[in-house]
Amino acid sequence: MRKGFLVISVASVWVMIASGSANSQVDGKNGQRTAIRAARLIDGKSETVLKDAVVLVEGEKITAVGSQLAIPRDGKVIDLGDATLLPGLIDAHTHLLTEMDGTNQALIEDYLRIVATQSTAERALLGAKLGREDLEAGITTVRDVGNSGVNGDVALRRAFQRGWLPGPRMVISTRALAAQGGQFGRMTPAAQSLIEEEYVTIRGAESARQAVRQALYDGAGCIKVIVNGTPANVTLEEMKAIVEEAHTAGVKVAAHAIGVKATTIAAEAGVDSIEHAYTVSDDTLKMMSAKHIFLVPTDGTLQTFEDLSFGTRQPSAEERSNLEKEYKPFVEEEQERLRRAMKMGVPIAAGSDMYYSIPGKTRGQASLLAYEAYQEAGMTPMEIIHAATRNAAELLGMQERIGTLETGKLADIIGVPGDPLQDVKALEHAKFVMKGGTVVVNNK
Repeated sequence: MRKGFLVISVASVWVMIASGSANSQVDGKNGQRTAIRAARLIDGKSETVLKDAVVLVEGEKITAVGSQLAIPRDGKVIDLGDATLLPGLIDAHTHLLTEMDGTNQALIEDYLRIVATQSTAERALLGAKLGREDLEAGITTVRDVGNSGVNGDVALRRAFQRGWLPGPRMVISTRALAAQGGQFGRMTPAAQSLIEEEYVTIRGAESARQAVRQALYDGAGCIKVIVNGTPANVTLEEMKAIVEEAHTAGVKVAAHAIGVKATTIAAEAGVDSIEHAYTVSDDTLKMMSAKHIFLVPTDGTLQTFEDLSFGTRQPSAEERSNLEKEYKPFVEEEQERLRRAMKMGVPIAAGSDMYYSIPGKTRGQASLLAYEAYQEAGMTPMEIIHAATRNAAELLGMQERIGTLETGKLADIIGVPGDPLQDVKALEHAKFVMKGGTVVVNNK
């Protein structure tokens, strides 16, 4: 009995130490009134910039937004000076329980290394670290779309929700649905059991329906489908069954689709978002626009690929030239399809798909590099901000709670130096972060 009590007591102490700011996670609920003041405010819903901005917060929610608002006498004032206030950023495509280290050049081999050598518990602990890094970078909400072991994302979401650890608000998919092999390709019979650690294999429309029901039972807030796997693809009949079952339950469907065939299947089935879509036809983009299917472009720049390839090491002229030859056509293809999508009115939600470690950057900082890729493709800073706030909130089905700075919404607020409409890179340097009324970062 004493031994059991001792174990529980020690465990409790470690939870308190590990949570660090667990008490601050509750502070937003105590009803304290706070006024946040800055030179500018972008509310996420309009095209205008509010000058001499003040946001009033009480408890977890915003009570007023305006210019030169009167501040309650008993309110705490946070004056950020020459900064811009924005809604908390939303990353609509994350993998917080996966981090590749570059030991394998082949993507599949790196996935297999993780699944074969890291338990779901270990990956959840990694997710706690990466989630905190996202939050501290100003990403207050994420949609985590798989590669999380067997329900590791469920445990991580619960830990964040209960305030055990500081981290972003999470919408999770549990294991992705896929045809035989998932994204692992052909494997020996002895190794094929690893596939079910990451993917739920579907075999026909009824099997697909049952897989959706299992995911919802396990705690999924969205359904992720690998439309084009390796080597098999999900069929249109299976996709329609998945979408119908998910939508009946009020849950959205995200489709990993690359190439004309896969993106067409996803759009025809009526998914809510298509992830990546590096190669997609104009006809499919028109269908996406008509059906209001979001494109989540998980794009990078040549500089991003250089950082991933060489880290902090300075590459030689020959190495840089070879990298440009390899990746420039891919980057140009990304940019061209994003321009076509925007021209056709396809809604865009920002997503990083960041699962590599970049030396010198936290996971959150690395995830925000996608904004530079969007800008290179022709998106304006305001369009990027809307993709990372209002649009992403709509995609997640959370537009009534987050995504804009409005009275009654959750106080997810960040402050960045200067004016991000002049330099979108300002979004990569949040000096103030509040999630649900609780201050996470304040480097004013």
